[in-house]
Amino acid sequence: SVWCLHSAGRLFARGAMNNANVFKFGIIGGGCIGQEHIRNISVLENATVAAVCDPHPKSREQCQALVEKFRMGNVAMVTHHKELLAMSELDGIIIATPNHTHFQVIQDAFAAKVKSMLVEKPLCITVEECKDVLELVDAHPETMFWVGMEYRYIPSVDRLILEVHRGSIGAVKMLSIREHRFPFLRKVGNWNRFKENTGDTLVEKCCHFFDLMLYMLESKPVRVFGSGGQDVNHLDESYDGQKSNILDNAFVIVDFEGGQRACLDICMFAEASKNQEEICVVGDAGKVEACAPAHGAKAIDVEIPNFVIGRVDPNSRRRRAESDDQPPAPVVPEASHIEIDERLMEVGAHCGA
Repeated sequence: SVWCLHSAGRLFARGAMNNANVFKFGIIGGGCIGQEHIRNISVLENATVAAVCDPHPKSREQCQALVEKFRMGNVAMVTHHKELLAMSELDGIIIATPNHTHFQVIQDAFAAKVKSMLVEKPLCITVEECKDVLELVDAHPETMFWVGMEYRYIPSVDRLILEVHRGSIGAVKMLSIREHRFPFLRKVGNWNRFKENTGDTLVEKCCHFFDLMLYMLESKPVRVFGSGGQDVNHLDESYDGQKSNILDNAFVIVDFEGGQRACLDICMFAEASKNQEEICVVGDAGKVEACAPAHGAKAIDVEIPNFVIGRVDPNSRRRRAESDDQPPAPVVPEASHIEIDERLMEVGAHCGA
């Protein structure tokens, strides 16, 4: 994601930039996400892709076409991630391989003493693997390490987070996140049709939303309630005799240590929706909302608000409740459109993130 990579580029640059003052990325995993990273890097100043690794010829061909399109020069195309990790000229790597392969690649990257790495979400697919990676990160402070949670950087969501953290709506009490979208895309080898490879939908897809909950509420979860199923998507799909087994819808409620509550509503067969993401945060002094269109959209109507904030004086709330006017007059929120850089909409598929 461009906003993520722009921030990461500045962080990675601490002592890691090569002598030519061009940050050289190596990408491990040349599928659709790896290719999006190539497009995103193309709009960064003083950055380029120097190497791509993928075992699948078609993916390498597609990456080759992209680096040629963006005139990135002589980019090495290799088939095994250890070949790329051995390239000392790289300033940072991006791991965009299937979820269940992350742990091994991360281990090999630390062993190769890479300068910096960005790992696509989810970090890993088991708690044990994630804990082991945290130990590796702590053991290697010289390596800049980052997990790409790009939903934080969708411009309207970024503004929502800013207002929450600056206290614009008072103490947060409730947070709701809805993602209604298209089914999972087809990936090489159909690896993403099985929870054994992805960690299942609440890990593969929804780690973004649990990250937003933790980031905004700044509190630890103490209880989780969930209900989900596979009711529409991939029911008739079978690969080598194995049926797809990933969730396509769920509700999840999370209670937090600070008394806040959060709710997630995920549906993977709701592509006929006005917005793909809708986020609402309610505090004791107001409410803030943000939305984002379907990922992959290349244009947005700037006349349609994607950010709304309403503020309430707790004292006026009390007065309205005691007023003879029943019901009381509504509080009118402020609605606006947070613009997205057209370049980011063109090269990426995550609404400017």
